[in-house]
Amino acid sequence: MDAASFDWNAWVLLPILIFLARVLDVSLGTLRIIFTSRGQRRLAPLLGFIEVFIWVAALAQLVKSAQNIVAYLGYAAGFAAGNYVGIWLENRLAIGTYAVRLIAREAGEQIAQALREAGFGVTRMTGEGSAGPVSVIYTIVRRRDVEQALAVIHAVAPQTFISIEEVRSTERGFFPPAEKPHNIFLTRRKAK
Repeated sequence: MDAASFDWNAWVLLPILIFLARVLDVSLGTLRIIFTSRGQRRLAPLLGFIEVFIWVAALAQLVKSAQNIVAYLGYAAGFAAGNYVGIWLENRLAIGTYAVRLIAREAGEQIAQALREAGFGVTRMTGEGSAGPVSVIYTIVRRRDVEQALAVIHAVAPQTFISIEEVRSTERGFFPPAEKPHNIFLTRRKAK
């Protein structure tokens, strides 16, 4: 086969397009699953529609070129890369709310105060641990603020027991004001 008779569409362009389509549809599928598990009832179906539309288009192109192994490799590689991109996007969006629970033998009041000074809502209770009295501290934080809350806790009492759980929904409560929009679907225009 010489360069003049090489089919660039079948062996290069089509596999690249199939790869990119799979990256996009699998990324959307990853986000759709995450949004579904977090109760985003309006966004999840829209993402599902777009995801399946792209998937059907990519599959149709793959079936047309059934003898082209490079197109199959593009399809499989796009699926793998789409999983990575979807997880990366979800981490960048940092959507969700977390309950951070602390159990501290010492410095309970100092931890609670430091969290409050950092702008977090805090509930502190006295409890009984296996080695005596403890402070049980709860704070509910946006996912994007978890690292900041942990930094405050570690600075005051690095040996504190910490557990973090995802919260499906919240009503009322105290959350620090957002510094900037973290949702790619919402943008704030600057005043001129």
